[in-house]
Amino acid sequence: MPRGERNSEAGGGGAREFRAGILLVRVGEFSRGLLEEISARTRIAVAPGALDPALALNPARGQYDSTRLLAELGARHGEGLVVGATDCDLYIPVLTFVFGEAEMPGRAAIFSTRRLREEFYGLPQNRELLIERAVRELWHEVGHLRGLVHCPNWACVMSSAHSVDRVDAKGNEYCRECTQKLAIAGRRS
Repeated sequence: MPRGERNSEAGGGGAREFRAGILLVRVGEFSRGLLEEISARTRIAVAPGALDPALALNPARGQYDSTRLLAELGARHGEGLVVGATDCDLYIPVLTFVFGEAEMPGRAAIFSTRRLREEFYGLPQNRELLIERAVRELWHEVGHLRGLVHCPNWACVMSSAHSVDRVDAKGNEYCRECTQKLAIAGRRS
């Protein structure tokens, strides 16, 4: 898993380590249980409340403009990196859909579980696979926030994915080259 600075925050039955400087935000009716599971696996704290995605709905497409949601996330959460988690179907005007989008480099990102769900493709629900896919997409968007572009190494979490099969094919971690770029960028900050 990607590594970063951590801070302790009390919660539940004891201290829980969270990565400093990153916050997860519910966008729409995203499952609290799923968000907590993603938070536990990534050690990224969850912000209170949720962002209403209605301002980004395109009724003609039946989808949500991810760029508008990024602007709202950035405006509402003033410091550090903020990543929205939604089950809304996201798009940008030049693509049919996106799994996520991020400012690059920047502060705000968003990812969607809508097309990461097996049920979207007429298959039986698979919660564990959904969580794995969501965590990959989260780390992918965090990489963009930190200035990484798509990686040609298909095993790297920064490889591009235009289908759920490609999400499944990539790994859970940054490759050596992307890790080095993150370390260099971290030293400049």
